[in-house]
Amino acid sequence: MQEDIIIQISNKIKEKRKSKGITVQELADKADVSKGLISQIENNRTVPSLLVLVNIIRALNLDMNEFFNDINQNKQAAKVLVIKKDQYQGFEKENAKGFFYKRVLTRNIKGGPTDIVLLELKPGARRNQIVKTDAYEYKYVIQGTVEYLINNEKYTLESGDSIFFDGRLGHKPSNIGDDTALLLVVYFFQENEK
Repeated sequence: MQEDIIIQISNKIKEKRKSKGITVQELADKADVSKGLISQIENNRTVPSLLVLVNIIRALNLDMNEFFNDINQNKQAAKVLVIKKDQYQGFEKENAKGFFYKRVLTRNIKGGPTDIVLLELKPGARRNQIVKTDAYEYKYVIQGTVEYLINNEKYTLESGDSIFFDGRLGHKPSNIGDDTALLLVVYFFQENEK
């Protein structure tokens, strides 16, 4: 399954940092950016500017050609794409107990990258802090009961309900049901406005 270039870059930064035994804080210090920005980039919550990306690659002591060498830039996208459930790729978006993400598909669609994932929330799973994403977010509850806190307002969603919001608003989900909740999540990333 081909991923969008932006997602590949984010994943590669995280992979290279971990393989070199560098903490998020150490990389942030070397690249002269905040720890939060590194975390957002690695977790596909924001798209780095070119200058920040270059600084991160240099801070990892990587050659530019080496870094981009295996980034898949195939421009030919299939008109119909079938993805079997065993092809979904598990990944960690943030360190939050009971959160299990599986990437279904990532494509660059008019306006910016689109990332489609499955989010499983174990009973009682909740974030400790509010997060923001540089994307519009669509969440469809496949099973379970989830509460979303968005800009200090609570929204309770049950199986079959959905919600769409600007991820730049502070938000956090919680599984308030007795069973595991499963959500289909679509992130519509926008090109950074300058």
